[in-house]
Amino acid sequence: AGAVTILGDMARLLFIGYFMLSLDVELGLIALLALPPMILVTEVFRRKMRTVYRETRKQVGRLNAFLQEHVTGMSVVQIFGREAEEQRRFETVNDAHRDAHIQTVHYYALFYPIIASAALALVVWFGGTEAMREAVTIGTLIAFVQYVRMFFEPVRNLSDQLNSIQSAFAASERVFDLLDDDQSLPEPAAPAALPAARAGRIAFENVWFAYERLPVDAERGTKEGPSGDTPPSPDWNWVLRDVSFTAEPGQTLALVGATGSGKSTILSLLLRFYEPQRGRVTIDGIDVKDLPLGELRRQVGLVLQDVFLFSGTIEENVTLGADVSAERVAEAAALVGADTFIERLPERYASPVGERGATLSLGQRQLLSFVRTLLYDPAVLVLDEATSSVDTETEEMVQRAVDVLMEGRTAIVVAHRLSTVQHADQILVLHKGEVRERGSHQALLAADGLYRRLYELQYADQERSAAA
Repeated sequence: AGAVTILGDMARLLFIGYFMLSLDVELGLIALLALPPMILVTEVFRRKMRTVYRETRKQVGRLNAFLQEHVTGMSVVQIFGREAEEQRRFETVNDAHRDAHIQTVHYYALFYPIIASAALALVVWFGGTEAMREAVTIGTLIAFVQYVRMFFEPVRNLSDQLNSIQSAFAASERVFDLLDDDQSLPEPAAPAALPAARAGRIAFENVWFAYERLPVDAERGTKEGPSGDTPPSPDWNWVLRDVSFTAEPGQTLALVGATGSGKSTILSLLLRFYEPQRGRVTIDGIDVKDLPLGELRRQVGLVLQDVFLFSGTIEENVTLGADVSAERVAEAAALVGADTFIERLPERYASPVGERGATLSLGQRQLLSFVRTLLYDPAVLVLDEATSSVDTETEEMVQRAVDVLMEGRTAIVVAHRLSTVQHADQILVLHKGEVRERGSHQALLAADGLYRRLYELQYADQERSAAA
């Protein structure tokens, strides 16, 4: 639409310019003297408008983000009595958006009147002088005044289109910046295949990983991540430092440690959400970088602390569109005990689930995530605080199901509650990105180290109370 309008306005400009020159060359040239300044002002206008529209789109984004966040977290704002303070913050954000928008109107309001008024003033001044000397007639002068007004009507339309185009460019820049920022990891050029006999042996070999590099002085420059025999650079904010361990097929490996010690990062590297700067992560002896992402993630079942459910039915959420029979869904639900609450629902497996599982309790969402993982029958199970959101009764039920589920599978369990990892074949104690201790529950207690201190913090008071 804008292109068609611009072409039509350009044609009108050419015809009106021709008529003015054919009527009186001198007055026509005087009227057209405004064209060079108009081109210059248009270029300045274009640059200014692009800048202010970028700021406007930025402020629109801030405003929308603020609204979305505070509508979602409305209950937290109300509980802590922060309505008045958040209203003031909203007004600040809204004022910034208003000021940015007024700035765009300011430049637009200046663009057309200055050029049009200057050209009309020149024609009236020069033409009036010529009319007084009877060099031109009053009729010719009046015709030129009308022509000048008609001439700048397409100019005004063009400025409208330019205004819209600059707004669209500013918005599209933000969109394309996001689309062009490709953070996805590449598929291997020559993908390897896992052995036909599913095993599930997991190994981390001297893995170093950092999410980002620390700021570096300009004189020192930047340093790349370590590779090969290159010593690790202190300029990197290392989350994992020289981590090595092996989980044999069928074993249960537990990761414990304080928040920020690197437990969830290990899981992300195993699933290749990220790649280490140094070292290797392998499944059955094959580097995960050499496996197709789809094949790798089909072999690993992931159950997170924060379960995500989609709008739809219970069956759609556990199958995720896979061709799975209703009998198999019911069997998996029974295995983890999810059938207990599903059977009580009016429509059972066809019961609707609200956005992000809003119609279900935290424990029920967690049970559905277990059913979803079971249906895909992975060789490796990854449980990231999988029982932290359930009550004691549900935890015992889930734990029994997990014990059955882990049979014959390699399992990696991340947990803060040590009651869920006491029976693991091997426990790794992480501290500041390093493996400080490893061994069984009893061996680590006997070692009297970090694990024992964690254990005593959780259970010492309980044991004293029980003894009393």
